[in-house]
Amino acid sequence: LGLCVSRASASVLNVNCCLVLLPMCRVLLAFLRGSQKVASRKTRRLLDKSKTFHVTCGVTICIFSVLHVAAHLVNALNFSENYNEDFLALNAANYRGEVSQLYLMSVLVPGLTGVIMVLVLFLMCTASTYAIRVSNYDIFWYTHNLFFVFYMLLMLHVSGGVLKYQTNLEEHPPGCFNPNKTLQENMTVPKAFEETFPDYTTEPFPEDLSVPEPFVQNNFMRICSEEPKFQSHFPETWFWISGPLCLYCVERLYRYIRSNKPVTITSVISHPSNVLEVRMMKADFKARPGQYVILHCPRVSTLESHPFTLTMCPTDTKATFGVHLKVVGDWTERFRDLLLLHSNQDTEILPIFQQRRYPKLYVDGPFGSPFEESLNYEVSLCVAGGIGVTPFASVLNTLLDGWKCYKLRRLYFIWVCRDIESFRWFADLLCMLHDKLWQENRPDYINIQLYLSQTDGIQKIIGEKYQALNSRLLIGRPRWKLLFDEIAKCNRRKTIGVFCCGPNKISKILHKLSNSSNSYGTRFEYNKESFS
Repeated sequence: LGLCVSRASASVLNVNCCLVLLPMCRVLLAFLRGSQKVASRKTRRLLDKSKTFHVTCGVTICIFSVLHVAAHLVNALNFSENYNEDFLALNAANYRGEVSQLYLMSVLVPGLTGVIMVLVLFLMCTASTYAIRVSNYDIFWYTHNLFFVFYMLLMLHVSGGVLKYQTNLEEHPPGCFNPNKTLQENMTVPKAFEETFPDYTTEPFPEDLSVPEPFVQNNFMRICSEEPKFQSHFPETWFWISGPLCLYCVERLYRYIRSNKPVTITSVISHPSNVLEVRMMKADFKARPGQYVILHCPRVSTLESHPFTLTMCPTDTKATFGVHLKVVGDWTERFRDLLLLHSNQDTEILPIFQQRRYPKLYVDGPFGSPFEESLNYEVSLCVAGGIGVTPFASVLNTLLDGWKCYKLRRLYFIWVCRDIESFRWFADLLCMLHDKLWQENRPDYINIQLYLSQTDGIQKIIGEKYQALNSRLLIGRPRWKLLFDEIAKCNRRKTIGVFCCGPNKISKILHKLSNSSNSYGTRFEYNKESFS
C-alpha cells in the first residue's frame, strides 16, 4: 500500500509541477490575450484565472507532498522488514531490520533531496499566505524564488533508482524454478519437483536438458534459463517538467534582454494620499490599455522588483507612458525618496541635465490583464476602489485620444474612495474626457459616479474646473443591486463587461450580482483584478 500511494502521489506531483509554471509565463499569456484570432473572448477570460490556477497547483503540490513523504516512511519500514536474500539487487536496505538513519531513506540521494525539498516547499508555502504577503512582501518574493532550487533537487530526487524492474522476463519469468542454483546452494528440493522429475539426481543438470513444453504447461512448472536481472526505472519526471521549465527559462531570458536598457524618466509628480506618478519614455515600447509592467530599480534593491499598472500608454503621437504607485512599503518608500530627491514636484517636464540625475530604472513588460477586454464590449461597467483606479486610468487616457475606433459605446465608471483628496489623482483626466465628449455631442458615452465612503460632512473637490465632478460626487457607498438593475434596464438583451479592481468585499458583491439573472435579458460578464 505504501508503494502504491507513493507512486500515485508522485504522478500527481509530476503533473502539477508541470502545470504550475505555465501561468508564470507572462509573455505567452500576454500574447494570447492580445491575439483575438488565436484566442476567443471565452478563452481570454479563462486566462484571467491564471493566478487562481497557479495557487491551486501550488496547494495540490503541498498536499500530495505530505502524502508522498508519509508513504515513503512506510516504504522505508517495508524495505527493512522485507529484506530478500534471494534478490539482493532489489533490496534498498543493507540487512534485515535496518531502520536507523532516518529510516534508511535519508542516506540515499532520494532521501536527502526529498528532505531539502520539503523544507523549501514549507518556506514557500508559509510565506505565500495572505498575512505575510501584506505585512512583508519581501519575504514572499525571496522565498518564492527558491522554486529554482526546488526543481533542481526534483531532478536529482528522481535519479536515485530505488525502484527497479526486471529486464529478462522471457529468460526468467516470475515464479520459475532454477534447479542448477538450487543444487549448487545445497537447498532442499521441493516435493512437487521430485514428483514431477522422479529420476532427479544431485548432479547439476546438463546444459542440453530440455523439458517438453506440454509437460511443463500441464504441471505449471517452468525452468529458468538464467538469473533475474534488474534495472532502475527511467525517471518520468523529466518528461513532465523539462518542457515547461525550458519554456519559462527561455521567457525569462527574453524578458531580461528586453528590459536590459533603462528607461528615461521624464517627470515625477507627487499626488495627495502618498501617491507618486512617474512618467517615462523607452524606445520601441508598446502597450495596450489595462496592461501592467514590472519596475526594477537597482539602487532600491538589487533583486527585488514590483508590478504596477500602466495609467498612461504610449500612442502614435506620444511615446510617454506612466504609472501611479501608492507608497505603502519599504520598496516604494525608498523609491519615492530617490525620485523626489532629484525632482521638483511642481515641475512636470524637467530639463535634460536634471533627468540624468534620476536613478536607473528598468521596465519589464508590458503584460496582460483582464482590463484589456474593457474596450472590446459594447457596454462596460468599471468599478474601482481607491488606488484600484489605475488600470481604468489607462483606458480613460486612451478614450481621450480617440474612442470611435473601439467597440465600446457606453462606459459606466464607478470610483469609491475614503477621502476626498484621492479623487484628485485623476480629476483632470476625468474632466478633460467629460469636456471632450460634450464637445462631440456624446455626453452619454461615459457615466461617472464618484462615491466618498467616509466623511464628516458635505465636501467637494477643490477647484472651479472640477465642477463637472462635484455634481457626480455622492456620499456613502453604492447601492449595487439598484445600480445593476438600472444598467440592465438601460441595456436590454446586451452583454455587459464588469471589471473590478479593489477590495475583495466589493469584488464578491459584484461577482454575485453578475451571476444573478434579471428580467431584462441583460447578461453581465465578470472580470476581476486583485491586489493580493
